[in-house]
Amino acid sequence: MGATHFNPMHPDFIDDPYPTYHRLRAEDPVHQNPLGFWVLTRYEDVVAALRDPRLGKEAIASFVAARFGTPVPAVGLSMLDRDPPDHTRLRGLVSKAFTPRVVEGLRPHVQRIVDGLLAGVEGAHAMDLIEEFAYPLPVIVICQMLGVPVEDRDQFRQWGLDIARGLDTIMLPPDSEVGRRSTAARGALAGYFRALIAERRAAPRGDLLSDLIAAEEAGDKLSVDELLATCILLLVAGHETTVNLIGNGTLALLRHPDQLRRLRADPGLIGSAVEELLRYDGPVQRTARIPSEDVTIGGRTIPKGELVMPFIGAADRDPAQFPDPDRLDIGRTDNRHIAFGWGIHFCLGAPLARLEGQIAIGTLVQRLPRLALATDRPEHRLSLTLRGLSSLPVSF
Repeated sequence: MGATHFNPMHPDFIDDPYPTYHRLRAEDPVHQNPLGFWVLTRYEDVVAALRDPRLGKEAIASFVAARFGTPVPAVGLSMLDRDPPDHTRLRGLVSKAFTPRVVEGLRPHVQRIVDGLLAGVEGAHAMDLIEEFAYPLPVIVICQMLGVPVEDRDQFRQWGLDIARGLDTIMLPPDSEVGRRSTAARGALAGYFRALIAERRAAPRGDLLSDLIAAEEAGDKLSVDELLATCILLLVAGHETTVNLIGNGTLALLRHPDQLRRLRADPGLIGSAVEELLRYDGPVQRTARIPSEDVTIGGRTIPKGELVMPFIGAADRDPAQFPDPDRLDIGRTDNRHIAFGWGIHFCLGAPLARLEGQIAIGTLVQRLPRLALATDRPEHRLSLTLRGLSSLPVSF
């Protein structure tokens, strides 16, 4: 693969994108890829794009619709895909549920879930860490917060995977099956939530779904389509990235036994360890924006209406920002990574992801002192947007 002409779906890139990021940053840090989108790989440029109000997200839906000849999603756009003022309104409706204070109150409950999951596998001395640990934990937590029956998680798991894979649609050929599967999954999950919303209207509970229904019934805060889009976003985003944080983070520690020993010897490092794991191999590798006018980034002028992709994974390995960026250092100081984004779209669930990551990884490495990889080549999911493992066999 050449630097500028990299193929984002090449198996080598999926397995380890970081050497390509380094080449891009050194040779052509701001350029238009042959696939048509603009690539940003320097920390400074990525942050500039994420904080610039001229680079919005709402136009992406129309961009995709024009390219693929498909309508804008029938259930509407979530806050993740909206610009102010709608983004501000929608985010405000759910932000109180994810404040650091509220999330910290969940610590004992999350610890109990982690302890229960590990108790269920300890006798086997082996597990698929994704299937049996990293996936169930955040799904259980977000289901309970939102008011979704936890026992339904197998029903909507594939829908969530298809929706997440659909984030890559704009980089794929117009005849790709990925977009169709993503659209179908969104429709199926919307149908699931319509039935659940009908139940909650009749019998509200003390959960986030009931709060959102009350806001929709107030008449001017939330439309029915926005209610559905918000529910889909919270359920899918509420677990997808945390699964990858736990999986990628555990893999990184197992591949760096010196850092694993360091964490076991000093459990108090778990806070900075999770921040470093987020920087080192983050769950979200890129995002997208479309400028409302011509903008200049890194000395290049990007025309209005063209697709811009700030690569978060590349920015978090930029040696101009992080000394010796390819070295895993769980005690790294001044670690201003952007794994959770930047600006108005900074991840709403960051406090919850941090808490779940700290408890899951911290407990895992302390309770399983013989934890080891049971495969030489862990398999990564086929995705450019979300970086994660499809499975991670371990023994202990």
